[in-house]
Amino acid sequence: MKRSIQQGFTLIELMIVVAIIGILAAVALPAYQDYTKRARVSEALSLMSGAKAAITEYYSTNNSWPSNNASAGLAAAASINGTSVSSVTVAGSKITARVRTNIEGSSKDVVLKASPTAGGVTWSCKAAVSGTSVNSKFLPSECR
Repeated sequence: MKRSIQQGFTLIELMIVVAIIGILAAVALPAYQDYTKRARVSEALSLMSGAKAAITEYYSTNNSWPSNNASAGLAAAASINGTSVSSVTVAGSKITARVRTNIEGSSKDVVLKASPTAGGVTWSCKAAVSGTSVNSKFLPSECR
């Protein structure tokens, strides 16, 4: 009797491979979505860096905080924007970046607050008013 040699994959083997790919995709997709949200929020800090320099210079010159973007020598709040950031606003010792709705369903804020020190100004990330702040898991490590 002649035996036939099996060639290719059986149906069960293919089903197992599809199941494994599905499990890997189920794990990878949420991680990738969080990664893209963190990247969008980090754009806010990049756009705020120019305002940080302007406020630091204003404070060292005038020994007070600027009241708005114009007094800090910056463009209008809505003019400082990016792909994921709709505006960057200066108010006293705070810089607020409004992150667009594609992050968490509604616009959220990232806030940097300046504190005077003997050597100049130090900056720290602060939570915005409750409910308007970006979820802490999306903030860069220096803001958590």
